[in-house]
Amino acid sequence: MAIHNPYAAYQNNSVNTSTPGELTLMLYNGCLKFIEQAKRALENGNIEEKNTAIQKAQAIISELMVTLDTSVPVAENMMILYEFANSRLVDGNITNDAALFDEAAGIIREFRDTWKEVIQINRQKQYANVDEI
Repeated sequence: MAIHNPYAAYQNNSVNTSTPGELTLMLYNGCLKFIEQAKRALENGNIEEKNTAIQKAQAIISELMVTLDTSVPVAENMMILYEFANSRLVDGNITNDAALFDEAAGIIREFRDTWKEVIQINRQKQYANVDEI
């Protein structure tokens, strides 16, 4: 008999009903969460947990890189920044340097904040169009 977990059901439903833009925002937030987990693990001397969290953050960055629309001119610049953030995570993981994690988090936070603004602007336009009907 399976145990019903309402939080897991909510998370699953949230992912299944989100727009592509909202899913991208979730990826940015997840990446930042894992970087913070890695920093806490490093502070606590838990190297294995730090490594696992950084690998999860790197997997998210890799997914963001794979899904870039390279036909859009800005994608090349985004790719460079993703690659740099990823390299900061790798270097920070090897050297146990939280400052490098902070550099990567700063880049991802900028992307996240910009993406959040884009979603809000699109929603405002969408609701403005609905009001005109």
